[in-house]
Amino acid sequence: MRIGNKEIGKGNPVFIIAELSANHNQDYKLAVDTIHAMKEAGADAVKLQTYAPDTITIDSRDDLFLKKDGLWKGKTLYELYQTAYTPWEWQPKLKELSEKLGMICFSSPFDKTAVDFLEEMGVPAYKIASFEIVDIPLIEYVASKKKPVIISTGVAGLEDIELAIETCKNAGNEDIALLKCTSSYPAPYEEMNLRTIPYLAEKFGLPVGLSDHSLGISVPVASVALGAVIIEKHFILDKKINSPDAAFSLDPQEFKEMVTAVRQVEKALGKEEYVFTGQMKKSRQNARSLFVVKDIKKGEKFTGENIRSIRPGAGLHPKYYNEILGKIAAEDIKKGTPLKWEMVSRY
Repeated sequence: MRIGNKEIGKGNPVFIIAELSANHNQDYKLAVDTIHAMKEAGADAVKLQTYAPDTITIDSRDDLFLKKDGLWKGKTLYELYQTAYTPWEWQPKLKELSEKLGMICFSSPFDKTAVDFLEEMGVPAYKIASFEIVDIPLIEYVASKKKPVIISTGVAGLEDIELAIETCKNAGNEDIALLKCTSSYPAPYEEMNLRTIPYLAEKFGLPVGLSDHSLGISVPVASVALGAVIIEKHFILDKKINSPDAAFSLDPQEFKEMVTAVRQVEKALGKEEYVFTGQMKKSRQNARSLFVVKDIKKGEKFTGENIRSIRPGAGLHPKYYNEILGKIAAEDIKKGTPLKWEMVSRY
């Protein structure tokens, strides 16, 4: 998969997405400052959300529309989305800013009008949010635009994932990636199930990453070791901002630490083969080998008293120890001499 100038998948650098979400707090300058901070923190991409309260729910105080627990307890869905949505008139300007700073900018649409709007903006990819994975008409419409589709799986059964993928492919779009996600805010560590990442990659043959709502950076960093090729994390300029997403967002310093750790893990992972590196070869000089540990006269037998396996690695391999015991010295050998075959008599 390729999004903008980034190749995404095994063997490429992890694609790190900073999610703006509601962390602009309805303040355009704050949104701009946050995007600048995302760049400084090392993000590859900025992700927006494109909806309005009326395109995602209805204004109702019926019990079904009321948040009963969690961070948003007591709010109706409509009230929550009034607070959280990103004004559409900002989005072309935020995309232009992101690209000027060298980052990719795309969005999660929540209905067809949002897709049409984002098409006019020229976004290079789309994200299907976890709760929209069941909106098959929306996925079909997004896929029809023939741009990469990243699908979050936070509330999906395997059958939901299969149907979403099938829908994209039936629309002629096979540019698909999946994000393992736990749709809990914040997400408990014991519910992350990161081993699902390689499982999904093998089962569906697609790039798989992580959309993370846990606290801190340990989960996304660990996911890279398990094969995640995309990391999405909410970004906030300052956790003192009264945003609906503040509790599970990273501030600039935390995000930068995450990026640094991810890049370190990438380097450490190496290749899927046993590689005897240059540093290993150099260090091998300090491995054990056979040495003469007492002066030996020509014609004297090699014994456990006068030869030993010790550091460094200048003598014969220790595997020859038992073979040499009882043989005769071909010359006088001083203590501290690395044992060589020419010192062992053939007779």
